[in-house]
Amino acid sequence: MQIVETTNEGLKRGFTVTIPAGVIAEKIESEVVKIAPQVQLPGFRPGKVPANLVKKRFGAQVHQDVLSQTIREALDKLVADHALRPATQPDVALGEGYEEGKDAELTVSLEVLPAISAPDLTGLKLEKLVVPVKDEAVDEAVARIASSAKRFNDAEEGKAAATGDQLIIDFVGKLDGVEFDGGKAEDAALEIGAGRFIPGFEEQLVGAKVGDEKVITVTFPEEYQAAHLAGKEATFDITVKSVKVAGETVIDDEFAKSLGLTDLDQLKGLLRGQLEGETEGQTRTQMKRQLLDILADGAEFDVPPSMVEAEFNQIWQQLTQEAAREEDPAAALAEIEAEKEDYRKIAVRRVRLGLLLSEIGQANGVEITAQEFQMLVSQAAQQYRPEDRQRFVEYVQSEPMVAAQLRAPLYEEKVVDFLFDKAEVTTREVTKEELQAAIEAEEGEAGHVHGPDCDHGHEEEKPAAKKKAAPKKKAAAEGEEAAEAAPKKKAPAKKKAAEEPAAE
Repeated sequence: MQIVETTNEGLKRGFTVTIPAGVIAEKIESEVVKIAPQVQLPGFRPGKVPANLVKKRFGAQVHQDVLSQTIREALDKLVADHALRPATQPDVALGEGYEEGKDAELTVSLEVLPAISAPDLTGLKLEKLVVPVKDEAVDEAVARIASSAKRFNDAEEGKAAATGDQLIIDFVGKLDGVEFDGGKAEDAALEIGAGRFIPGFEEQLVGAKVGDEKVITVTFPEEYQAAHLAGKEATFDITVKSVKVAGETVIDDEFAKSLGLTDLDQLKGLLRGQLEGETEGQTRTQMKRQLLDILADGAEFDVPPSMVEAEFNQIWQQLTQEAAREEDPAAALAEIEAEKEDYRKIAVRRVRLGLLLSEIGQANGVEITAQEFQMLVSQAAQQYRPEDRQRFVEYVQSEPMVAAQLRAPLYEEKVVDFLFDKAEVTTREVTKEELQAAIEAEEGEAGHVHGPDCDHGHEEEKPAAKKKAAPKKKAAAEGEEAAEAAPKKKAPAKKKAAEEPAAE
């Protein structure tokens, strides 16, 4: 086999590879001999079909299989002999006019990963912003639980319902006088002012008394998730069966015991831990942003254009999908179009940081153990039906790219943890608002880690979190509360290029 380098420009490489016809012919003959014992043809005993007949009958398929295998072997040899680190799958073209009996002329083009030196980590300094949990915050959390756990007791006879009271009602919803599916319920609990029903529903029941029968008119929101109800005016026939008032909840050991705990101190301890956990994730995000900015400042090397293009396409697809869901899709799309080059720069930065993190990990022996990987596969398999999980496991085992995608996020976090351990970390107490402001101030579009066993599956750092629109309630047809709260308007278009793109 003859290999000739034709291109060596930056990270681009090109080769011509000649596979002699004799090599291919020899492999074909060997394969024919191998499969002959399994071939069955009329008139011949099993395993006794002559090799020339096997070749005549199956020669075209055998030739194709052998050629494909030989090309793969040639590429492996090319990569090994020239110590290449392909950035993407090589582009291979078989010369025109090739046919069996001729030399196979291959044209191979590819991009290689740049040579990267792991940075000197001496003197790496990071600031860790922590939010101490104050007793007042814990008390507020306890009060919220007490509020949500409040009990309602029957009101005095003849009491008119007021905001904060609970009604037990039967209702029947109608469109143009015709009852609609899912719009009927009996003994439904409604707390006036809780905002769990569509706008205008609860308010019209202020002043209601036990035994009242009312007809109210409401309009479903335009964005209501049940399409047959969205924007429609409907009436509800209401029968008030009970009026209840909220009982006073005493926050003490007995209250904690009603929640299945030992005492109030245990409840406060659990809530303190939850509050600390809420900010620990933000603290890590802030430190990681800071770390990646430091690494980015010292990272100057070329990155493979194909990897940048793949990264940019992923970013752009996410942005355009989000723009399409905005109230004014055309305006949202125009906004991101105006910043297209900025997103391309983000793609370059991500790829560069990803390669750098991978180099640091490899240089310092960071790896994912077999046990950790098995756990990743098991967790990923849970999204499938029980009967399909084993097939998913087998699929991961047979597809290196899929395995790399599963490894990438964990590998990144392990590299980051390694760098945290290496750094000199100083701690500063801040408020929750100050921590959030610090995260938003650090744009920090992070890199994807391309691990030592990764064919460029990757994960990246999440940038400053933006407030999401409130989740939509279920449609009336899906539950008892036919008039549940309407979804709020969506947040305006966001720059999510650096937020949560999926791993490639």
